[in-house]
Amino acid sequence: MLNTFSSVRQYLKFDITRVIIDNFVFKLHYRWTFVILLVATLLITSRQYIGEHIQCISDGVVAPVINTFCFFTPTFTVVRHMNNTALETGAIFQPGIGPYNPREDSIKRHAYYQWVPFVLFAQALCFYIPHFLWKKWEGGRIKALVFGLRMVGLTKYLKHDSLRIGKLNIPSMAEAEERVGVIRRTMIDRMRLNQSWGAHLVFAELLNLVNLCLQIMWTQRFLGGEFLTLGIKVLRERWVDKMDALDIVFPKVTKCTFYKYGAAGSLQEHDTLCVMALNIMNEKIYTILWFWYAFVLTITVLGLFWRLLTLFFYKNLTFSKWSLYWAKPGKLDESDLGAVIDKCNFSNWMFLFFLRTNLSEFLFLKVIYHLASEFPDPMNDNDINAYRDRSHEGAAGPSDPTSVKYPDISKLDTVDAPLLHHRAAATSAPPPEASRLPV
Repeated sequence: MLNTFSSVRQYLKFDITRVIIDNFVFKLHYRWTFVILLVATLLITSRQYIGEHIQCISDGVVAPVINTFCFFTPTFTVVRHMNNTALETGAIFQPGIGPYNPREDSIKRHAYYQWVPFVLFAQALCFYIPHFLWKKWEGGRIKALVFGLRMVGLTKYLKHDSLRIGKLNIPSMAEAEERVGVIRRTMIDRMRLNQSWGAHLVFAELLNLVNLCLQIMWTQRFLGGEFLTLGIKVLRERWVDKMDALDIVFPKVTKCTFYKYGAAGSLQEHDTLCVMALNIMNEKIYTILWFWYAFVLTITVLGLFWRLLTLFFYKNLTFSKWSLYWAKPGKLDESDLGAVIDKCNFSNWMFLFFLRTNLSEFLFLKVIYHLASEFPDPMNDNDINAYRDRSHEGAAGPSDPTSVKYPDISKLDTVDAPLLHHRAAATSAPPPEASRLPV
């Protein structure tokens, strides 16, 4: 069994060095649903657990021939024998199995079992596609910034040299400070240039919902319109001693008609009974999938509601503070955070959210502090106005301070940058924590 499922083991590994670029809802689709469908495919295609998929009884035809023929030719059950009364009185021994007249009785054909492994595998790939697209759109930007910084809280013990423990690389303090500068410059550049990152994330999350709904509807059609109510019927009928929904959708015994020519050249008809061992697995798989799809659909809708809240309230300081705390618990300086999110659009805010998810509290506080030092304090910009007046008016004297406003960060010219660093050092009180010392 371990060898059978070894192919999906790589998707279940816990890697502490893995960089997070999505959320729990996303993982339900491309990791857990993907793995469940792969396991189901392996179970269906492995005969060691259920034996032969189909075994048919016929007196005049050899077993391998009739088994093969009835597997690739749809078997059937008789509709008028699908009733509990005949089953309870002993008129029939299995639902849908009994005498029938081909000209008068309606039958229900069953051919889905031929396609179950192919459909399950195709559905697994469909659940992975949104994640694949999002990885392409994300482009490894977050990984390039935060890789190797998971245990940066230990850098205070490594002044000069880094330390490597297995896959973990603990950077020295100098390396950590350098990486903070890289993250700060990258965030500033993103605020000026990249505006589509968040839109791609929202589209990928919507694609998860669309794909899930399509897979549910496809399964409904694949099982002859019986899938949408399957879980409810199982809960209501499974423990009652009578025919239930699983007996109708996944019959354990079916009928098959085989024709061959006799010795005299006449056409002979063989009405056979087939034991469908494969349906023992099919009914378990699709019952589990019904409850799993219901769970994933509920969580996906709630996840999109959360995304809607972030679209509308990401500028709110309280909302941002609690959102970042939910991403990873830890303290944040509200004044610094407010200065940063005031300059963020939705894409920048989401990028900041995933930085918080991947960085330790120690390092994220330094990132927020240095980002905040790049932005003016709207309550105290007289020094900036005076500097700009001297730069542009020379000895003519300062202009009216009410007529000069500090520009948006995306429009700053090169001469303003030194001023911002000077202002951060001159007007800001020194931070109480050692983690907020400037680079």
